[in-house]
Amino acid sequence: MSPVLVVNSGSSSFKYQLIDTDTQRPLASGLVERIGEGIGRATHKVHFSETDAEAVAALDATYERELPIPDHTAGFRVMLDAFAEHGPSLEETPPVAVGHRVVHGGARFFEPTLVTPLVEINIDELSVLAPLHNPGALQGIRAARAAFPDLPHVAVFDTAFHQTLAPAAYTYAIDRELAQAHRIRRYGFHGTSHKFVSEAAAAFLGRPTAELRQIVFHLGNGASVTAVDGGRSVETSMGLTPLEGLVMGTRSGDIDPAALLQLARRAGMSIDDLDDLLNKRSGVLGLAGVSDMRDVEAGVEKGDAAAVLAFDVYIHRLRAYAGAYLAQLGGVDVISFTAGVGENSAATRAGALATLGFAGVEIDSVRNQTRGRGIRVISTDASRVTVLVVPTNEELEIARQTVEVAAGLVDAA
Repeated sequence: MSPVLVVNSGSSSFKYQLIDTDTQRPLASGLVERIGEGIGRATHKVHFSETDAEAVAALDATYERELPIPDHTAGFRVMLDAFAEHGPSLEETPPVAVGHRVVHGGARFFEPTLVTPLVEINIDELSVLAPLHNPGALQGIRAARAAFPDLPHVAVFDTAFHQTLAPAAYTYAIDRELAQAHRIRRYGFHGTSHKFVSEAAAAFLGRPTAELRQIVFHLGNGASVTAVDGGRSVETSMGLTPLEGLVMGTRSGDIDPAALLQLARRAGMSIDDLDDLLNKRSGVLGLAGVSDMRDVEAGVEKGDAAAVLAFDVYIHRLRAYAGAYLAQLGGVDVISFTAGVGENSAATRAGALATLGFAGVEIDSVRNQTRGRGIRVISTDASRVTVLVVPTNEELEIARQTVEVAAGLVDAA
C-alpha cells in the first residue's frame, strides 16, 4: 500500500484525502473549515471498500465536530485527531508523502515539485498573481510540514500542464516590456483536471495520448476548456487569472476591457468594485440570479426569460471555444466533458456540440441522457469524433504525481 495524503488548502479552510495509490481508492477524506473564525468545523469521512465487513453496517461513515480552529496548524491537529479516533490509523497505514494543490506556479513550475524553503519563497512571491489562492496554499504547506516533518511534501500546480503553450498562445498583445515586468501572460488553470481527463480518455479508448487531438471541457462553478494535442496543452481558455474565458457560475469570462473603463468612468466603480463584479456577481449569477446550472435549467423549463438568456449565453460561449479549438487542432478525435456541470448536465453537453455536425460530431440523445458513474461514450457509433463524459479526479492525479516524486527520491538515495 502506498497512501498519499492530498491537501487542497485555502485561506480559511482545507480539504484532504488519504488515497491508496496502488488501488487508486480513497481511504478517507475531510474538510476543515472556518479557520480563524471563532468556531470552526471539521468533517471526516472514512471510505470502506466493498469487501470490508464494516461496510455492511456503515458505508462511508462521516464524523463532524465543531470547535475553535485558530489557524491551519491547529486545523492539522484536528485532522490528525480525526484519523486517530475514527481511522484509518496513520500509524498502521502511514502516508509515504503529502501532495499539495497550488493554484499558481507562474512560469517557474512546470512539473510536480518537492517543497523546500526556496519553493515556499517562490510560491509566496507568486501570490501577486493569485492573491486569493496561493497564500492559503502556503499556509497549508507550512502547517502540513510541521505535522509531517519527516515526509516529502510535493506541490502540484494547476498551471503546470499549460506550460507547453507556445508563445503565440500565451502572449497578450500589449506593451511587451510592461507585460514582462509584471508577468502578464496567459497561464491557464484546471491543468491537473485537464491532464487527468485527457489521459483517462486515451486509456479508456485504448489509444496512446500521443496520437489524439482532444478538447476537454471542465465545466463546474469555475469553467475552462483546453485543446490537447498529443498529450500537450496547446490552447486553454483561462488566462492570467481564472477569470478569462468561458461564462462561469459567478465569473464573467471574456469581456471587452473597455466595458470596465466605461464602468469606472460612468458608474464610478473602483478597482475593487470591478474585481468583485467580475469574480463574484457575474456569470450566470449576474444574468439569472442563481449560480447553479441546475437552477438555471429549472428556470429554462419554467420559461423564465432571464434563465433562458443565461443558458443561451453560456452555450454560445462554449460553441465559440469549441470552434476555435477545432481550428487550432486542425480537427479533433475526442471531446470530453468533466466536473459538476460537464458530468451531469445533458442539456449543456448537447447544446455545446449541437452545431458541430460538420466536424463529424454526432451525439446519441439516449446515451447523453443516461446517467452513469464511470467514463461513458455519449456519441453515436457513426460519429467520427468520440464524445465522452469523464469524471475528473484531481486528488488522484495529485497523489499519482506526488508518489512519482517520492519514488524518485528513494531511487536517488
